[in-house]
Amino acid sequence: MHAAAFTRHIRRNLFAYIALLPMAIVVVFAYLGTMLWSVRLSFSSSRLLPKDDFVGFAQYTRLFETSRWITSLENLAIIAFFFLLICFVLGTLLAIFIDQSVRAESLFRTVFLYPYAMSFVVAGLIWQWILNPDLGIQATMRDLGFPDFVLDWTVNPDKVLYAIILATVWHGSGLVMALILAGLRGIDTQIWSATRIDGIPPWRVYLSIILPMLRPMIITSLVLLSISIVKMYDVVVAMTNGGPGTASEVPAKFIMDNLFERANIGLATAASTVLLITVLLIMVPVLYSQYFRKNGRAS
Repeated sequence: MHAAAFTRHIRRNLFAYIALLPMAIVVVFAYLGTMLWSVRLSFSSSRLLPKDDFVGFAQYTRLFETSRWITSLENLAIIAFFFLLICFVLGTLLAIFIDQSVRAESLFRTVFLYPYAMSFVVAGLIWQWILNPDLGIQATMRDLGFPDFVLDWTVNPDKVLYAIILATVWHGSGLVMALILAGLRGIDTQIWSATRIDGIPPWRVYLSIILPMLRPMIITSLVLLSISIVKMYDVVVAMTNGGPGTASEVPAKFIMDNLFERANIGLATAASTVLLITVLLIMVPVLYSQYFRKNGRAS
């Protein structure tokens, strides 16, 4: 009887592995294979077509000597800082607000999360129209009798990054709200009862007790937002196309321009390898800490 059960268990697992085999092949060859191939091309002198030569770190040296690439990294750092900070704070506050058993809770959840359901292209186009000086808020306010009203962020080199930050925060804060709200709904109500008896202020409860308990949700939201920032391309192209000049240039646009418009495969793959390393620097410590904490608790 035990032998028959063991045989069924082995057969069931075997069928599961066979079912997963096509996906595993795709991951190994389509993802890891192309990733390694791109890294290999970054050490070649490839231009319009791939070459099988080896030039060492020449493409990386040229990359970091390109002012446009340095500008794109600086822009990305500014966007990332404000995007992560505002998204986390705003998303957390929205989650706390909805968690207070407000009326029309489902409506608020839908409204706050709906922007995240859109693609970055759609979000960029919406805000490109809203902030367009000739069509959006500025034109509307001037038509209403305010001729000196100015909102030219998308065409002002000094303010264009704020326009992109505004659009990305509008798009991403709903994700933080949903994840934090899911965590808040899992908090034991006895914790709140005990803090009320002890007379602890609500803000102190959130900072000292609730947020530390929501660490997995916070890490997940920050990782997802960080990855979306690293590969940011659609919203920039839709809103400003990297302009005015290179004022809103980002690394992903630099890569796409060199890959398809400037026919410089070697430089583009070197830039993409730098982004790959950036993503790994974000993901590996987080995954390691989660694995370490999990195994530490298990032991």
